[in-house]
Amino acid sequence: MKVVVTSYNPQWSGLFELEAAKISEVFGEELIAVHHIGSTSVPGLKAKPIIDIMPVVRDIEVVDKFNDKMVALGYEPMGEFGISGRRFFRKGGDERTHHIHIFQLDSVDVERHLAFRDFFRQHSDDAKRYGELKQLLSERYSYNIEAYIDGKNDFVKELEQKAIKWYRERN
Repeated sequence: MKVVVTSYNPQWSGLFELEAAKISEVFGEELIAVHHIGSTSVPGLKAKPIIDIMPVVRDIEVVDKFNDKMVALGYEPMGEFGISGRRFFRKGGDERTHHIHIFQLDSVDVERHLAFRDFFRQHSDDAKRYGELKQLLSERYSYNIEAYIDGKNDFVKELEQKAIKWYRERN
């Protein structure tokens, strides 16, 4: 699978809204909120054109009961997929279009994702630096997603801490 980073596409928010409505129907009363996260949720930020969605639920253990309904929407259930307390779904096979990261309301990962998104929405210089790094790494490691991810790891960890501190100060 080729690593592709593109300029921001204003259609990404509409694609999120369409999928969020479908997810809301699937999870019903179990769902507390559905958030557009990741780089496609930040206007102006270069991104891999995969819509990241974070539903927040009352009880993470109940999510597995909805796997068949998610499969019917074209999603592949992946379980925790490396992050304890998460349920991950992906859509689109090798031409991935959506990632669903479901967390329980009290998960620290909810704050982490919202802080990162909101920080970049308010700090365009940092967002621009991040987008340029991703563009460079995607060109350097076009067919090596692990090297692409490793290449942004230090930047992401540093900005994540800064974003969480900023987020907590304003909430």
